[in-house]
Amino acid sequence: MLILKRIDFILKKLEGYLIFFFLALMVSLTFLQVCLRGLYTHAHIHWANTLMGYFDWSEPFVRLLVLWLTFLGASLVTREDKHIKIDLCHHLLSPRLLLIRNLIISIVCSLVSGIMVKVSLEYIKMEIEFGGSMFLNLPSWLGQSIIPIGFALIHLRFLLDTIIKGRQLFYWKKQ
Repeated sequence: MLILKRIDFILKKLEGYLIFFFLALMVSLTFLQVCLRGLYTHAHIHWANTLMGYFDWSEPFVRLLVLWLTFLGASLVTREDKHIKIDLCHHLLSPRLLLIRNLIISIVCSLVSGIMVKVSLEYIKMEIEFGGSMFLNLPSWLGQSIIPIGFALIHLRFLLDTIIKGRQLFYWKKQ
């Protein structure tokens, strides 16, 4: 159990650093593009247009980074149990029944995210077979690999939550 918590902590740190780096990169590239476009259209500086041509890959790259940020952020909020929830009966259940309900929800979410990992891996396999490319002639599956990675991280987080809640319920019966 301690090893799983340590892995979870390391993943949290790595995700946090990646989110910071990707967000800084997105803002920088977008700012550069806006400045160059403004210099060309409003100040009529022609070298800005030429330079913009060298950064034509940055717009699709920023869109791809949005996808990566979405999945990394979803994994982090799942870890912190801050994902979107609709909870109508939280105040009506006893603490033990609430724990049982939360355990069932964690199991279901773990199963669903596990299915999504499998489906997204099949999608990546199809992308590899198709052989499409994105900007800078990189294979498209490379950028889309965040989909199975993201669902795997979310699955891991729900799996850990299931184990923790299962242990709490098990030890609750012994008290």
